Amino acid sequence: MLKSFEQPDRVRSALQIVTSLGGFLALCTAMYLLAGISLWLALPLAPLAAFFVVRVFIIQHDCGHRAFFRSRRANDLLGMVCSMVTLTPYAGWRRQHAQHHGVWNNLDRRASGADIYSTCLTLEEYRALPPRQRFWYRFSRHPIVANILVPPFVFLGLYRLPFDMPAGWERERRNVYLTNLGLVVLYGGLVLALGAADVAVIQLGIIVPAAIVGVWLFSVQHRFERSAWARQDDWNFDDAALKGSSYLRLTPVLRWLTGNIGLHHLHHLNPRIPNYALQECQNTVAGMIATRTIGFFDALRATRLALWDEANARMITFAAARRSMAA
Repeated sequence: MLKSFEQPDRVRSALQIVTSLGGFLALCTAMYLLAGISLWLALPLAPLAAFFVVRVFIIQHDCGHRAFFRSRRANDLLGMVCSMVTLTPYAGWRRQHAQHHGVWNNLDRRASGADIYSTCLTLEEYRALPPRQRFWYRFSRHPIVANILVPPFVFLGLYRLPFDMPAGWERERRNVYLTNLGLVVLYGGLVLALGAADVAVIQLGIIVPAAIVGVWLFSVQHRFERSAWARQDDWNFDDAALKGSSYLRLTPVLRWLTGNIGLHHLHHLNPRIPNYALQECQNTVAGMIATRTIGFFDALRATRLALWDEANARMITFAAARRSMAA
């Protein structure tokens, strides 16, 4: 049934390019024009522009899954164009994300293709850590650190280096440097034309909130209270998708701004479904599959969840871990 939704529609794909990339460029143009009068007039548009960066990232994400066009070459070309907006090297991120789709919520394969936003320690593993390592784990997963401070650093800094790519990933490592070269040409040209101060303030005003929103969306899709993690012998694809991936219920406007990525359970069931077909797919299969639904405020609270309580089959906070350890 899901397979019937996976064929890209050229018209809908083209329309999404116009509304997403075109919308982002229009907002940037408006911001630079307003900056000529005052930066204070331009910056209120930054949060909206940030959401358009998220939409562009979802297109790049679909291209990585060969879901946006039928042509592999067209997907790769558009994905690389999107990387100039998202600051995310296309080839390397695509390959690492493909690993994530093979191991998500698998407790025995967390070291393969995972990162701090789609993995966690179990309560027992946390208890076994020495006090200093426990402190650093808590610090790195604190909501302010993990969800506010780190995301901009990832997109602005870490993605400029092939820091976690194996030496054998020659194409992906080369793509990092080619992306950097493209960014230097693009933003260097903007600096020459418009001035370094305006470009820095406007682009940082866009990419910082975009990174925060994007990482938050990615994090809560697998780390929510009623998520399901399993050992290798008990892990299976369908359960991992329907119980280990969330259905983040958002308003129609927020669904549009976030490219329907909140329908993450369907995305994991079939990554070849284009983002613009996910809601139609959900409307069709909603009564036939059990989903782990979370609301907007549930997703905000989920940023505090950092450990998997294997005995009670739920994600817990550090405060709950302290109470458990004291009992």
